[in-house]
Amino acid sequence: MLAIRFDRFGGPEVLTPVDVPAPVPGPGEVLITVEAAGVNFADTLQVDGSYLDPSLLPYIPGSEVVGRTEDGRRVLAKVGHGYAEQVVAKESALVEAPEELDAPRALALLMQGVTAWHLLRSAARLQAGESVVVHSAAGGVGSLAVQLAREFGAGRVLAQASTPEKERLALELGADEVARYPLPLRADVILDAAGGGLFDHALGSLADFGRLVTYGNASRTAFAALDPARLSRLNAAVVGFWLRPTLARPEGLRVPLEELFALTLKGRLRPVTGAEYPLAEAARAHTDLMERRTTGKVVLRP
Repeated sequence: MLAIRFDRFGGPEVLTPVDVPAPVPGPGEVLITVEAAGVNFADTLQVDGSYLDPSLLPYIPGSEVVGRTEDGRRVLAKVGHGYAEQVVAKESALVEAPEELDAPRALALLMQGVTAWHLLRSAARLQAGESVVVHSAAGGVGSLAVQLAREFGAGRVLAQASTPEKERLALELGADEVARYPLPLRADVILDAAGGGLFDHALGSLADFGRLVTYGNASRTAFAALDPARLSRLNAAVVGFWLRPTLARPEGLRVPLEELFALTLKGRLRPVTGAEYPLAEAARAHTDLMERRTTGKVVLRP
C-alpha cells in the first residue's frame, strides 16, 4: 500500500511516498481503509523532531483518519501512522461518523473541533456574556472556536488573523470585529496558539480574572519567562492546554463530538474545509500549512 514516511528529521522535503505492507490488526484493533487523513500542525513538529524520539525513525506520520472498517462501518479514529491507504486503530478509539458528514468536515471536528470545544469549556471555562479573543481565527481550531464561543454564550467575539481575507472569513463565521492590539476592550478569554509577540500583547490585554489559554507556538519563538508577580498585578491567569491528556479523560472525546456533530448537522456550526491533496503530495500540504497558505481543514486523499 502507499504511505508517506520520513527517515530523518527536517522540513516537508523529508516526506517520501513509499510502498509498504498493509498493517495487520492485533487484539482489540481493527483495520481501516482510509477515506481521508487529516493534516495538523502537530504533524510538522513530528517531522522536524520536536515531537518525536529519533529511535522511532523511519516513521509514518498522521494522527487522524476517516474511513471504513472491514465490516463496513464509517468511522473517525485517532491513530498512529495515518498518512497511508490503510491503518489500524483500537476499537475503543473509534467514533461512528455520520454518513451525511463529508470527510473534510468530519476530520475538522475530530481534532480541531474537540480542541476548540475543550479550550472554551474545559480550559477557559467560558461564562455567558464574557468577551473572547481568538488568535489565528481562520485556522482549523480558530474558525471553530469563533463559532463555538458564540454558541456557548460569549458576549463579544474578536478575531485575529494574518491576512485581510482570513479576517473577512472570521467575520463571516460570526466574529463581531477584528482584533488588533491594543484591544478596544479588556478581554475575559484569549485563545492563543501563535506565541511570540501575540502572546505578550494578549497577556497585557486581559480583564480582571481574565484567562489567556495557550495551546501552541506557531511562531516557533521562545516564550519569555512568565513572572507570577505580573499575573498577580494583572489579576489574571495563563492556562496551558494539551489535547492528548484531555482525550485520556472519561468522555474527553465522545461528549464533545456528539455536540459538535449535532451542531453541524443542524447547520449551526460550519467546519471550514480547506485544500485537499493527494496522499503522495503530503510534502506540498505541509509546506502550504507552514507558510500559512491554507484556511480551514487540510486533508490527504489516498
